[in-house]
Amino acid sequence: MSSTPATSTPRVVVFGLGGTIAMTSSTGGGAVSPTLTAQQLVDAVPGLADASIAVDVVDFRRRPGASLTVADLTDLHTAATRALAGGAAGVVVTQGTDTIEETAYLLDLLHHRPEPVVVTGAMRNPTLAGADGPANILAAIHTAASPAARDQGCLVAFADEIHAARWVTKTHSTSGATFRSLDTGPLGYVLEGTVRMLNQVPYRMTLPAPRRADTATVALHTVTLDDDPTLLDAIGRPCDGLVVAGFGVGHVPEPLVDTLTTLAGRIPVVLASRTPAGPALTRTYGFPGSEQDLIGRGLIPAGWLHPYKARILLRALLAADTKPHDIAAAVTTAGGLTEPTAWPWTTTTSSDDRPGTSPTDA
Repeated sequence: MSSTPATSTPRVVVFGLGGTIAMTSSTGGGAVSPTLTAQQLVDAVPGLADASIAVDVVDFRRRPGASLTVADLTDLHTAATRALAGGAAGVVVTQGTDTIEETAYLLDLLHHRPEPVVVTGAMRNPTLAGADGPANILAAIHTAASPAARDQGCLVAFADEIHAARWVTKTHSTSGATFRSLDTGPLGYVLEGTVRMLNQVPYRMTLPAPRRADTATVALHTVTLDDDPTLLDAIGRPCDGLVVAGFGVGHVPEPLVDTLTTLAGRIPVVLASRTPAGPALTRTYGFPGSEQDLIGRGLIPAGWLHPYKARILLRALLAADTKPHDIAAAVTTAGGLTEPTAWPWTTTTSSDDRPGTSPTDA
């Protein structure tokens, strides 16, 4: 990490993980890979010198977003917490957009401090006309330095919009405006170098850090027309947990019901909706394979929590050695189905990084 002299201006630490934002072509053939350092990315941002924000840079990883791991993010959380405890006003993470909606949510669950952690990236690499990386980095740094962004957990800054990690999703494979919060809209915007927050998260939901070195195996099965129960059984049998992305408000073909019942008797199975927006319901339909039928068989309803994030949450819960009766409370609270008081750990921002304590561990 570079050193920054003592100053009254806010200090932001930028952690580079690679991704499209850091990609160039080394062969001349046009295909790109992550080669630029985090310092090179920051140095290429127009207007940053006039922002009155001190910036430190850490070249943390240099990988495509698709190759990041939970271990990478856990290590990043530790390093970011250390930077914040050392006086940084906020942290920025640059990475590949392929996995931002998942990595940002994991960071949100692990982040207990009030300072913002802001994730950003780029859809157009630096070799292309109109590359969006510099503008996104500048917006993310402004957001990380802003007092208005405190107590909101992990945020995603992209195309001058500020989104909550728990709600944001990647909606288009190539568009620069790909990141959307379909159920809620953005929390705010970066306009003329100023952060304007128009909304806020209702409460923070955090988890203890993982307690075991090995991570839990959690699969995601997306239900499809005339789905085959033997495939579902093969996917679920070796897992510690399973997320099922059902049709509509949480429905599956009737032939899958017995397999899901068996799996739910052995491991936690979360029922989410595969649709891009809207919740999985709990008590509207009653036919075999409906949401009410599956919940009655032991599946955990995800509510507004969409499948990719439900998988991140379930994996983090299992890695923290969460007791089975706390997992359902955690999932339903994250999905907006139960009040925050049902969340087994802290739901408020602490001034330090001590994880909340489960009532069963107190």
